Amino acid sequence: MRALRVLIPAVLMALTAGHAIGQPAATFAEPTRAPPPSAAAMKSSFAPVVQRTAPAVVNISAKRMVRQQVDPFWQMFGLGVPQARVAQSLGSGVIVRADGIIVTNNHVVEGGQEITVALNDRREFAARVLLADPRTDLAVLKIDVPAGERLPVLAMDDSGDTQVGDLVLAIGDPFGVGQTVTNGIVSALNRTTDPTGEAGSAFIQTDAAINPGNSGGALVDMDGNLIGVNSFILSRSGSSSGVGFAIPAAVVRRVVETAAGGGRAVVRPWFGARTQTVSAEMARSLGLPLPQGAMIADLWPNGSAARAGLRQGDVVLQVDGRPVVDAAALSYAIGTHRPGDSLRLTVRRANGQDQTVTLRAEAAPATPARDERTLAGRNPFAGATVVNLSPAVADELGLDPFAGTGVLVTNPGAGLARNIGLQRGDIVREVNGLKITSVRDLAGVIASPARAWRVTVERNGRLLTQTFAA
Repeated sequence: MRALRVLIPAVLMALTAGHAIGQPAATFAEPTRAPPPSAAAMKSSFAPVVQRTAPAVVNISAKRMVRQQVDPFWQMFGLGVPQARVAQSLGSGVIVRADGIIVTNNHVVEGGQEITVALNDRREFAARVLLADPRTDLAVLKIDVPAGERLPVLAMDDSGDTQVGDLVLAIGDPFGVGQTVTNGIVSALNRTTDPTGEAGSAFIQTDAAINPGNSGGALVDMDGNLIGVNSFILSRSGSSSGVGFAIPAAVVRRVVETAAGGGRAVVRPWFGARTQTVSAEMARSLGLPLPQGAMIADLWPNGSAARAGLRQGDVVLQVDGRPVVDAAALSYAIGTHRPGDSLRLTVRRANGQDQTVTLRAEAAPATPARDERTLAGRNPFAGATVVNLSPAVADELGLDPFAGTGVLVTNPGAGLARNIGLQRGDIVREVNGLKITSVRDLAGVIASPARAWRVTVERNGRLLTQTFAA
């Protein structure tokens, strides 16, 4: 009883806390509970959306030959020969044109020597790659359908009207069990895995279950439109944990249009400036109400940004009226346009004034010329493929376009260059004390025999020097 007597006053005090004596206590609204208004509402289902969209989602298998190493123990005695075996990857794809053009993830078909597409009706077709774009992880395939047949397609919604909280369906073939539909919402927009924003990738995040095999499948809205191509998940277990990412339809459309038009590579507009995301501290110093926008840190001489009148220290706040949250959002907004398009940028000047400028989207400059070569001979670069570094080459490979000039290793090959540790992305700076500024320089230096080779390369911003015996 003592505990009860103490509890009752405490409850009364809690109910009247915050109210003056004589004032009515606050009333709390009762939750609204009501039965479904109709029998149709009780049977609400995603089935109509699935019926419209599922026929345009396909299964993709890609076979490739890989060399399997033998047990290292037997290799010590010179026994055993690496064996070739067939590796197979499984994924999904989306039919985007009725004549048999299909989009999927590049990692699903990369290196595939035999690609098979299985339609929703279980028919199978051999496919060929029209365009592979590792930068966006997209690949466009083509299958030859019977004359006069029109395949079901998914219409793309690249309007940019997708909002966080929208209902979505993910359709694909997880684990190879067969076509599967999962549902969820758009969890976030403009997600990026590159905090610098240089990669220009901005994904749709969803909690719709995505698992291995879903790659390349469709993320559709409730109108049955394709808003994204499912690409990857973040997971510690390897299975879906509700954090999946899809490539937005605006990016998909650019890649598909390029492939359908006969292009072999996607030409992206380049901003012509190095940017950084506005931090909270930067926003305070600039008088911005929120830490949003992309600050111009450096300008390429006579590039598109410089010709638009942008200056170092400017902060880009909007592109065509849409807010720029960070550097990645700016790179994405520009990258989804075509070269030649005009964009309206709202920028905050150093004096605190906002100004609108017009930027003409242009491809990155391709000077100097590539001069791509595969090197040979008795030298440390034997087997490597190298090119002259330019903003166009750097942008194509997802590297820093402001790295300057030099000779870039695009493929170390399978010879001596790989054995000594050369890597894709290395920039050759010096050989035997001679500065290397072009492929011609490098080819000239290694043409002459030497007792030893002293090589300096730049890797991830660091200079590495090593000497090799001839």
